[in-house]
Amino acid sequence: MRVVFIGDIVGKPGREMLKTHLKQIRDEYKVDFVIANYENASHGFGVTVLNANELLSYGIDCMTGGNHTWDKKDVVALFDTHEILRPHNYPEEVKGTGCKVYEVAGEKLGVLNLMGHYSMPMVDNAFRKAKETVADLKVQGVENIFIDFHAEATSEKRGMMMLLKGEVNGIIGTHTHVSTDDFQISEGTVYLSDIGLTGCRDNVIGMDSKVPLKQFLTGMKGHFDIPKKCKKILQLAVMDFSKGKCSNAFKLKYFCDGRILKTEAWIEED
Repeated sequence: MRVVFIGDIVGKPGREMLKTHLKQIRDEYKVDFVIANYENASHGFGVTVLNANELLSYGIDCMTGGNHTWDKKDVVALFDTHEILRPHNYPEEVKGTGCKVYEVAGEKLGVLNLMGHYSMPMVDNAFRKAKETVADLKVQGVENIFIDFHAEATSEKRGMMMLLKGEVNGIIGTHTHVSTDDFQISEGTVYLSDIGLTGCRDNVIGMDSKVPLKQFLTGMKGHFDIPKKCKKILQLAVMDFSKGKCSNAFKLKYFCDGRILKTEAWIEED
């Protein structure tokens, strides 16, 4: 199966890039399943019903969340009606789930959404929850497992890779909005600390730079806004999964000026 993962979709600019490119990407690269993180999709904070429907209409099959999952209150109803996840290590009594299993290209694919701890809301232990959930999925006969690990600290993300290397097909980080340069496949597990945002690229993590700069200079906070005009980017990983392993992966960056950059994941030799 060929799976695509798209990180934090930030506001209207991010949604516009998906509208422009995603269906063509699915056709050109013969994609079977698309996973995308929605937590900044509606003006940078959470997702509305309107925008969730919009994103799914562009060709997304499953959407993952993070610490901004709850910023739009109508997200709660979406858990019953849409293919949408929230971090699985929220306590069990919290609405929704962070793990679903899909039939893709004749195999089962488990999608697991987890949230880290550093500078994040209080949740259950991500590493224990990951081990427990991966073991449960394998008991159910689910060989292929992909994890969106929504975390601030690269050390936590790398730790998750060390914990589950060889046990899952892929672990890709979200949340920082800044793409990292450690795209690799090791023991059949594809890993990237952060896929990077899809949205405005010429500001501060997809937001207008005025308020962040004021905060950096004076310590005074304000409301972050999405720029009305900006230079946009779409970033995604394309991964080939089968029988619990990733055999091939590459990253694509689509720029609003027409440029497309492709980076192959390097394979760690045994």
